[in-house]
Amino acid sequence: MIKLKTPISEEDIRKLKVGDQVLLSGTVITARDEAHKLMVEERPDFIREIMKGAVIYHCGPVVKKRDDGKWEFVSAGPTTSSREEPYQADVIGEYSVRGVIGKGGMGPKTAEGLKKHGAVYFHAVGGAGTLIANSVKEVKNVFKLEEFGTPEAFWVIEVEDFPVVVTMDANGNSLHKEILEKSEKIAEELMK
Repeated sequence: MIKLKTPISEEDIRKLKVGDQVLLSGTVITARDEAHKLMVEERPDFIREIMKGAVIYHCGPVVKKRDDGKWEFVSAGPTTSSREEPYQADVIGEYSVRGVIGKGGMGPKTAEGLKKHGAVYFHAVGGAGTLIANSVKEVKNVFKLEEFGTPEAFWVIEVEDFPVVVTMDANGNSLHKEILEKSEKIAEELMK
């Protein structure tokens, strides 16, 4: 098991390979459709410094406000990453992001962006939202909550030992692409 803490250097990211199991700690920022669209179309600076060397998490969390007024994650399961394919490579390059967490993998544009900019795609286990929320130690900030709503806001969180697996690395390897190609060959054989 590899332990990584944000901010992560490009050098450390480029050492990772498909199949590596990682316990991630440090700053993670949730970002879904509205956030990615905003980052590509408007390139806002309010999130820029936080993103450097950090990790984006495709997640629409379930949150609650505690009696002390602070936010707490109740559930933090990954959402399907393919929706961010049009944006992800540009966001990685623009904001010096070192990793993206989600489920289901991403396509060729993102794969090229990972390779070019030195980033990886981490797969998180779908259906384990409550368990993953235990890795969230603090909600440090939230941006665009009023405008985007809870699932689409930028939640800046501190995580500790968040379990993920590298399924797309900075060397152009993709477990998702490999499985798709194998599956298509099997399907082709079955259809004969």
